[in-house]
Amino acid sequence: MDITVAIPTYNGAARLPEVFRQLQRQEQTEAIAWEILVVDNNSTDSIQEVIAQFQTIMPHLRWCRESMQGAGFARRCAFREAGGGLVAFLDDDTIPDARWLNAVAQFAKTHPRAGAYASRVHADYAVPPPPNFDRIAAFLAITERGDQPLLYRKNSRLLPPSAGLVVRKSVWQQFVPQEMILSGRTEGNMLTGEDLEMLSHIQASPWEIWYNPAMEITHKIPAGRLEKRYLVPCLRGVGLSRYVTRTMGTKGVRKYLLTLAYLGNDLKKILWHLLKYRTRVRTDLVAACELSLLTSSLISPFFLWRNGYLGKRKS
Repeated sequence: MDITVAIPTYNGAARLPEVFRQLQRQEQTEAIAWEILVVDNNSTDSIQEVIAQFQTIMPHLRWCRESMQGAGFARRCAFREAGGGLVAFLDDDTIPDARWLNAVAQFAKTHPRAGAYASRVHADYAVPPPPNFDRIAAFLAITERGDQPLLYRKNSRLLPPSAGLVVRKSVWQQFVPQEMILSGRTEGNMLTGEDLEMLSHIQASPWEIWYNPAMEITHKIPAGRLEKRYLVPCLRGVGLSRYVTRTMGTKGVRKYLLTLAYLGNDLKKILWHLLKYRTRVRTDLVAACELSLLTSSLISPFFLWRNGYLGKRKS
């Protein structure tokens, strides 16, 4: 088996058929041995019936269940169950281009040192986004970094999202710990960052992380995800997780000094943001989201410590 297309999902019965149909339309896959693995993360809808229906016409489709809630646990299950040497992740609301799978296979051949590589992710908004939304679009996994492959540098904190991400299973097994600090969003908890924690371990290894624009997918974004009640908590969850990836790989005094430096920088950014937007942070959705990100980044180490996350694993 060359490639496992892994689709972690929670109550995705209504969304998965479109993903399955587009995977049926993949081109130039005759020389690729591949499978589809759906990871059911405790769904309560009719997802198993949907999978069974498509298995009659897609014999390479199978599923497993992950009882621990959270995207991080679902991805760990995918790596454990995958038969392919490459694990290519799709979300249940991301639609791959017809040449996506072929591009996944080709990039692995031409970039043998790539331990992980990411797709180009276009947005399909159900309603027009607010003005200046491009400033925060990346937090909805929209990834537009040009038409040429791009190497994510070792000393950069910039990393791709998990939607459309491909990881060599052997690299994950060797360099990503089984128990990580972050587990991903769950119902009532928007704390995220588990994908960046995983990639930070790969980034610290001898392997490379790349952006591959030939792997194109479309992220379908419903109207509800462009509303304040979703976006502000979403960016708050991103900020609250930041201490983990910011300080990964540092220990002792250096870790405390780095923490203090981030606290000072975050506080400065908050003050500048408030001076710039003043009362508009109440009416400007993008500015409100950015303030939520900055303030939650500031309190991230205290939040994670108080809620027991930092005691999960010694970093």
